[in-house]
Amino acid sequence: MLSEKTIQIVKEITPVVAANAEAITTRFYLRMFEGDPDVQSFFNQAHQHSGGQQKALAGAICAYFTHIDNPAVLMPAVELIAQKHCSLGIKPEHYPIVGKHLLAAIKDVMGDAATDEIIAAVAEAYGFLADIFIGREGSIYEEQESAPGGWNGYRTFVVDRKIPESDVVTSFYLRPEDQGPLPPFRPGQYITVHIDHPVTPTSPRNYSLSDRPGVDHFRISVKRETRLHPEAPDGLISSHLHDEVEEGHRLKVGPPCGEFTVDLEKSNGRPIVLLAGGIGVTPLLSMAKSIVHAHPDSPVYFLQAARNSTVHAFADEIKSLQSLSSNMHTKVLYDAPLDGDLENGRCDGTGFVTTDLLRQWTPYAEAEFYFCGPKPFMQNIHACLRELGVDEHRVRYEFFGPKEELSCPV
Repeated sequence: MLSEKTIQIVKEITPVVAANAEAITTRFYLRMFEGDPDVQSFFNQAHQHSGGQQKALAGAICAYFTHIDNPAVLMPAVELIAQKHCSLGIKPEHYPIVGKHLLAAIKDVMGDAATDEIIAAVAEAYGFLADIFIGREGSIYEEQESAPGGWNGYRTFVVDRKIPESDVVTSFYLRPEDQGPLPPFRPGQYITVHIDHPVTPTSPRNYSLSDRPGVDHFRISVKRETRLHPEAPDGLISSHLHDEVEEGHRLKVGPPCGEFTVDLEKSNGRPIVLLAGGIGVTPLLSMAKSIVHAHPDSPVYFLQAARNSTVHAFADEIKSLQSLSSNMHTKVLYDAPLDGDLENGRCDGTGFVTTDLLRQWTPYAEAEFYFCGPKPFMQNIHACLRELGVDEHRVRYEFFGPKEELSCPV
């Protein structure tokens, strides 16, 4: 447990740290990449260029400092980060590296205000949190390895099929090269793909599993990503997968990870609302297929938002779920429809998701809501659900990329 003195010091400095949090995290990454360049392989450089990773870490530090006297509040965030760490292969020996550069960054930014007493308190607080992560991550690694067909690290998979789903999304059906069994996974989880890029070394990438558990393959569905920031590169790995990886090629794949999942037992009979924006459809499609397969009588409401028919993925696959369950309800919205999209039935409506639409179309008073998509889409959904008075414990969501706040700035 943390000492009372450390808790008091951390709470006292929290306003100052919060005011300088992004400066501290920016300096932290610069120091760490210069001093320990080997760890750079764990970080997506597009997120570094966009500033998303720095903002996400700043938010995490502020949250921890704010709740330093009640860390149980942070356990959902700890689970999310621990799952991500395990997907990347973070080990206990990496934590001292992070701690060293974080403390140095705080001293660089805060200057003389970062007294020895303050640095000692932050070091103790960091060590306490690191031990929590190390413990949880050790359990995840053990669960992965002990699962039937499970493994740690990377396993070689063969691309069995490569199927275009839209102008920008392609699915890859993957089978183990060793022809061994696949481990079970929870609908909504992702796997990690590591590619030795021929030109630019880059970090592993997480891709949601877009099919249900219990079939003879893993399927990932990858959107060709354009640059997140004018100075950032286009999506190196997504472009490589689209342009260079073909059927018969081999990929190094990590075991399923992630906490954005649906519990199939608890979902039996309770209405589930799945709200997908763009490529955010992938984990939600896995959830929908899993629920329909396990509990065909359970009510599911699946809304998919896309720009138009050229980028609308899985249209037929999602529609086909209605033939398997009379309680499967689908709706498609295009916010930039092409001529004929609405008239020819490619979508059910145009525009954006609204509070009135959710009020009229979903059993919002009792349903559980899962949503995933671009940040503006998710901010809008979050605001609509708050306006409807949906309890937070019935709301689950996932960002692709660094974790961000949903509430719009005021």
